[in-house]
Amino acid sequence: MTIPSALNRDRAPSVPSDLDALRQRIEVTARKSGARAVAVALHDIESGAELQYDADRWFHGASTIKVAILLAVYGEIDRGRLAPQSRLHVRNRFLSAYDGSPFRVLADRDADSEVHAAIGKTMRISELALHMIATSSNLATNLLLDLIGLESVQRTIDQFGLTGIDVRRGVEDEKAYEHGIVNRVTANGLVALLRLIAEERAYSPELSREMLDILHQQEFKKGIPARLPREVRVAHKTGDISTVAHDAGVVYAPVRPPYVIAILTEWAADAGSRSPTIAAISHSVYDALRGAPSVPNDA
Repeated sequence: MTIPSALNRDRAPSVPSDLDALRQRIEVTARKSGARAVAVALHDIESGAELQYDADRWFHGASTIKVAILLAVYGEIDRGRLAPQSRLHVRNRFLSAYDGSPFRVLADRDADSEVHAAIGKTMRISELALHMIATSSNLATNLLLDLIGLESVQRTIDQFGLTGIDVRRGVEDEKAYEHGIVNRVTANGLVALLRLIAEERAYSPELSREMLDILHQQEFKKGIPARLPREVRVAHKTGDISTVAHDAGVVYAPVRPPYVIAILTEWAADAGSRSPTIAAISHSVYDALRGAPSVPNDA
């Protein structure tokens, strides 16, 4: 898969004319949605324009923290300690970040059955990274996190001066969760993380494009991409549990460099309209940056 270049230096940047109006539309959408909290961060690579709406508020990270793990895995590849084709034994036994007690990832709580089917066999690092992002496999996530260690993720976060990203445990580590050990993110933190990848500032252009290629294969598309035109491509990661629904990604529209956006939401456990709220905000941002009405995917 060919990833579009992050920058097009042949075009003069066009600064969005009214970010205040966009902020007001986001506020109206958030208020009408019934969400307990909504946060949005935006960085337009073309113009440098930025928008923050409660963007430093901490949320349970859900599966968006898998982008930080992806970055750390590719850091190990960049340093020559891993190779994408290296094979890892697939098992389902991990140790809690709270007290070291063992836990497992339940198959019926995981979005991906393929990695569970490979238990007792081996899979490539590149395969596990793809499953972690594209189908949000919790088992693949814990295998990669166990391989590189939480310390490697924190070193990566510190190396790039990222704030608003706090990875403290593996997925489905219920004992750690019960004792307040929680993975957290902010909208600003996720945008900064994704900008590193989109702008090819983390590692080599080749490794950056490999990470983008994985993010482009995201299979859950009811958030940021849902109401965008068909020709728009989005490299993104969703996160969805009982009380939060998130989406953060890099949006590649035709004829312009991309923009980076994170939309985080918190809800009552029985609330509806979670993904539609993210899709509506995404659509408003797209219209504001393009300066013209768009034809949504669901039209």
